[in-house]
Amino acid sequence: MTTSKTRSIVSLCFETDHDFAKNLSRLISLIDQAPDDAIVVAPEVCLSGFAYDRFEEAALFSIAALEKLTQHIGTRLLIFTAITKEGEDFYNIAYALHNGKILYTQAKAKLFALGAEHEYFSPGKEKSILPFDFEGIKIGILICFELRFKALWKRMEGCDIIAIPAQWGKLRSDHFLTLTNALAVMNQCYVIASDADNEDTTAMSGIITPFGGEVRNNGTEALISHYEARTVESMRRYLNVGIE
Repeated sequence: MTTSKTRSIVSLCFETDHDFAKNLSRLISLIDQAPDDAIVVAPEVCLSGFAYDRFEEAALFSIAALEKLTQHIGTRLLIFTAITKEGEDFYNIAYALHNGKILYTQAKAKLFALGAEHEYFSPGKEKSILPFDFEGIKIGILICFELRFKALWKRMEGCDIIAIPAQWGKLRSDHFLTLTNALAVMNQCYVIASDADNEDTTAMSGIITPFGGEVRNNGTEALISHYEARTVESMRRYLNVGIE
């Protein structure tokens, strides 16, 4: 069930630079523009890009960046992914940070073969893709390519907000728009989609409401809107399709 909460929601859209420190500074700058109550979603691997030739460096940088971001985020919630090393394996892990803590982590389970992700990353477990509770708001995360899998949409059922951190190929821009819009309508929830503004990505970050209302960043690095629990509740009463 949803709650009576209203919160700011923010979709980020910015370029991934080869300079990891520059990416972190840019992310922090955009976080600082967000309201104190905001749920902020940043692009997939926004600190480093995929950096296949610098994996060890990227994983080490993720450790330092996580510590800095965790201490900086304050009362906001930040959702993003980072290259992470566990043992001898590398994962693309989504993090949810709030009030000095890591609230939730989720490794990308569906790796994009056309981008050779499977040659560099180990996959997470599909059964670990689960919604988590944030102050009475049920939030789910699908990382980029995972947006294409029907079975994962089912795992998002009942979410109030679904976050999509992505590096989505520009050649398939229409797919990103269609799938993010449909996910919001199908699950009667808010979708916060965040894609990078790179030469080969869509830059089509945006926020979609349970009624299908869509706003896209359109060149704005930080798009700010609002989550209202009553909007989710209203849609689910208006068209009851069995979502609890």
